[in-house]
Amino acid sequence: MSILYKSTRSNDVQVTASQAILRGLAEDGGLFVPMQIPKLEVSLETLAEMTYQEVAYEVMKLFFTDFTEEELKTCIARAYDDKFDTKEIAPLRKADGAYYLELFHGSTIAFKDMALSILPHLLITSARKNKVENEIVILTATSGDTGKAALAGFADVEGTSIIVFYPKDGVSPIQEKQMLTQKGDNTTVIGIKGNFDDAQNGVKAMFNNKDLEQKMKENGYQFSSANSINIGRLVPQVVYYVYAYTRLMKEGAINTGEKINTVVPTGNFGNILAAYYAKNMGLPIDKLICASNDNKVLFDFFSTGIYDRNREFILTSSPSMDILISSNLERLIYKIAGCDSNRCADYMKALTTSGSYEIDANMKAELADFIGGYADEDKTAQVIKKLYESDYYIIDTHTAVAASVYYDYKEASKDETKTMIASTASPYKFARSVINAIDTKYDTLGDFELIDELSSLSKVKVPQAIEEIRSASIRHNTVCDTQDMQKTVESILKLK
Repeated sequence: MSILYKSTRSNDVQVTASQAILRGLAEDGGLFVPMQIPKLEVSLETLAEMTYQEVAYEVMKLFFTDFTEEELKTCIARAYDDKFDTKEIAPLRKADGAYYLELFHGSTIAFKDMALSILPHLLITSARKNKVENEIVILTATSGDTGKAALAGFADVEGTSIIVFYPKDGVSPIQEKQMLTQKGDNTTVIGIKGNFDDAQNGVKAMFNNKDLEQKMKENGYQFSSANSINIGRLVPQVVYYVYAYTRLMKEGAINTGEKINTVVPTGNFGNILAAYYAKNMGLPIDKLICASNDNKVLFDFFSTGIYDRNREFILTSSPSMDILISSNLERLIYKIAGCDSNRCADYMKALTTSGSYEIDANMKAELADFIGGYADEDKTAQVIKKLYESDYYIIDTHTAVAASVYYDYKEASKDETKTMIASTASPYKFARSVINAIDTKYDTLGDFELIDELSSLSKVKVPQAIEEIRSASIRHNTVCDTQDMQKTVESILKLK
């Protein structure tokens, strides 16, 4: 069955998977969505006997139907190789009654590696399939993790260059150093004097600027995106939910077909949307529990049906979730609006013009499978300490937000359904916040002294991604105002 893609904001254009991957964002500003979500074609029992790479093929082939078997399997093999420090790629760890899906075993120790390891290969294959001769410029905004994972994925990939914008004072020291030390002649990193939403809005504005698009074309360039707005990012994330469920089956933790709950720490909404797509494919997921930090715009949305970004932006110890405009929520809005692109476009217009919108009762009823929760800074720290003391298991701040929401939900609902928590980053990425949660006596140590102390406490070897930046030199030092983002891009690309 061939799957085509359309925009969430119009019915005018239908494109293939490779065309959607290449474009990143639809011309009308909408996001590409599959015209139908395919069902899994092989049994859960069969999937349980497969490797991660084999499961990836069984899932992705259903979405990327214009890729040949050889093309897709080649992309998968190049992505999920020894750059991951475990053959399982995404192992599970049981701690205090929940199953933690560790998504941080890739080269940049965050869950973004799971999709950004394969996106460059999907993109280059898509370019060849569509006879693209322009150099592809990956333009991306990051709240911390996407940037490094995208930079690592696209570094020195022929026919591409990558420009990453990040909030200068809105990421952890380790996240920033990972980006600023990135090698590759085709990589550029730019700090902005603003927050992630400012960076994301600036990037979207450039994608939607027709004059800039024409100028790019005249100079032999075209934009694409590595953000989770790109369907080539979202679909690979579906894979690890399918894989994890079948591992729980294989280990005897659940029976075949038994429903589980899934908790996902959520910022831009891509990761939990992938779980929702997996559920729609037939994976036995019951509740999708959306965990927010103090920037609880999504918690309020699931509680009230009102999405309102008109609020204070709060910097937290879980910076990858410090987001007030969750771009991927648009795909869910489109779905629960009955795939009505006009209604979806109206909601997104309201978000742009007034900063808020309210869904109707019928749409809210479609969200019955979602549960919203949030954890403030104190609760986040308490959960890190609790898990360390109970299981000697150390989690990062984002995972701790999810764990806190899980405990709150379980206590309030008395729901004993077995639960999987998406563990989205290594604690080493947020060492100071993590170790201070365990004991503040370490706070006088330097960043890398903290890393070594964390290794001693956790009995986990310091990841190669951290070792690499101990003595690495800074290669990127550009900072700009938000209003100068386009001018900076034009200067980097030497547009005439």
